[in-house]
Amino acid sequence: MKDEPTVPWQFLPDLCHFGQRLAAVRWVSGAIDGGVMKRGMVLKGGLGLVLLGLAGFIAWVLFLPAAPAASGAPAIESREAEAIVAALKPPRRERPVITVVGINDGTETTDFLMPVGILRRANVGHVITLGFDPGPMTLDPALTVEPDSTVAAFDVRYPDGADYVIVPRMSRDDDPAALTWIRSQAGKGATIIGDCAGAKVVGAAGLLDGKRATTHWFFLRQLRRRHPTAIYVPDRRLVVDGNVVTTTGITASMPMSLTLIEAIAGRPRAEAGARELRFASWDARHDSRAFTLTRPFALTVLGNVLAFWNREELGIELSHGMDEVSLALVADAWSRTYRSRAVTFARNTGDIESRNRIRIVPDRGSVSWPPDRLLPASGNLKPADALDGALAAIEARYGRRTANVVAMQLEYPKQDAR
Repeated sequence: MKDEPTVPWQFLPDLCHFGQRLAAVRWVSGAIDGGVMKRGMVLKGGLGLVLLGLAGFIAWVLFLPAAPAASGAPAIESREAEAIVAALKPPRRERPVITVVGINDGTETTDFLMPVGILRRANVGHVITLGFDPGPMTLDPALTVEPDSTVAAFDVRYPDGADYVIVPRMSRDDDPAALTWIRSQAGKGATIIGDCAGAKVVGAAGLLDGKRATTHWFFLRQLRRRHPTAIYVPDRRLVVDGNVVTTTGITASMPMSLTLIEAIAGRPRAEAGARELRFASWDARHDSRAFTLTRPFALTVLGNVLAFWNREELGIELSHGMDEVSLALVADAWSRTYRSRAVTFARNTGDIESRNRIRIVPDRGSVSWPPDRLLPASGNLKPADALDGALAAIEARYGRRTANVVAMQLEYPKQDAR
């Protein structure tokens, strides 16, 4: 991508690229099996690789900034805000068809569930969740859901395509079926929305060439490398260029969805939605410099990963009618600590239907969860309150730095996040 300032430390992770280290270790192992090296040479070589990797890691960490260079989100001029809303007006139908699509074996939790929950409660269109295969969809890093339909069945029902296609982050950016279908929907006139790192999928479909765009801060360099003609727009959590929309990190799904509601049904409807979410502002302003890899972030993640003996599975009890947006945010947050994983369970058998008709598949059947590892019920909390409460609880359980690591991953403007 063009027009992003070069920051030298961004490129230092290449010094300790884990794939290169792993390849070296595998080569040594192969040498042992084939008898190519003597044991002493293997030990020396293995030790050398370990020391080299450690030295590279230390150098990389030392070059990381101690804190983000946050400068405050710049104001959005009224003309720009109005242009964003105008560009997102329904392209064809007065009551638009909005699809949220993902691959069945790995689609980001909040990217997928938040737009569905927000748009359905606002009742601004036909909101349909789609998978590429029949059966459940495993969300990452937590939850399993049953999509409404498959893309094949959708194409039969809507041969003219959707009005909007929301593309979350997927575990594979290059899934052939996904790329083909997204391109076909764009060709039929749909507005394609790359939610968070879903921008990488949209880019892989060939839709970012020459376009203004953004994405999750962690994947920005990768996106720039893969799509050098795309033009990065900093300090905006929502970028619209023609029929392609991209957003910043995970929690940008909330302002993106509210902006879409405003474009479809007007400002009052969006304001009502924001009050229900307890989300104060949903314009495009964003402080991009506040979200970056820092030394405390790297050291906290490393420490939590190395403490492999100190892992927890924390239970979330599912109940019919619970708020799927609050559930997604809480499960997502607790599964990003590198210390814990959120696991759902239900007292009844079968799927649990959320407030806005999303079928959630429990990870476990009827169980009695230990009270000290049971997360408080959040399904009736306002989504913003649920996320703030989860971050506060993570801080109380694991410390402020781990809570800040989670907020940074979610690209959530938590105060003092590092």
